[in-house]
Amino acid sequence: MHVNYPTLAKTIASLTEGETDTVAIMATIACEVHHADDRFDWTGFYRVTEPQTLKIGPYQGGHGCLVIPFSRGVCGAAARTGQIQLVADVDAFEGHIACASSTRSELVLPVFDDAGALVGVFDIDSDQPDAFTSHDAESLAEILKDAFALVK
Repeated sequence: MHVNYPTLAKTIASLTEGETDTVAIMATIACEVHHADDRFDWTGFYRVTEPQTLKIGPYQGGHGCLVIPFSRGVCGAAARTGQIQLVADVDAFEGHIACASSTRSELVLPVFDDAGALVGVFDIDSDQPDAFTSHDAESLAEILKDAFALVK
């Protein structure tokens, strides 16, 4: 099963229309994206809670790491650089943090508010190697941009 991104985007837009609460938006997106594709083993957000620090936010799947510094892991790299991290093999990513030993590949997207400030990262892990494509990254980036457009 692969994601029907136009339908997913419409569903999330409908569910989050007019919403400005970051956690409510994150919880809704984590749930909808997680159940949209069987490649998605862990789906959730890490929030910027203090300088150079991410803390776990709403997610679906097994437990996640509670705190991730910007200096470590795939999530930290996305937060530090503001760039999407598409990692086909997490074992080949220097500094990867193994929150779950089953994770083989990962896609992490930075999340910005309406002023362009980083509010967190959206992390999707897969127990399949090379599970994610640039189409996944681009489609999810657009969904996130639209969903967080009203967040101040």
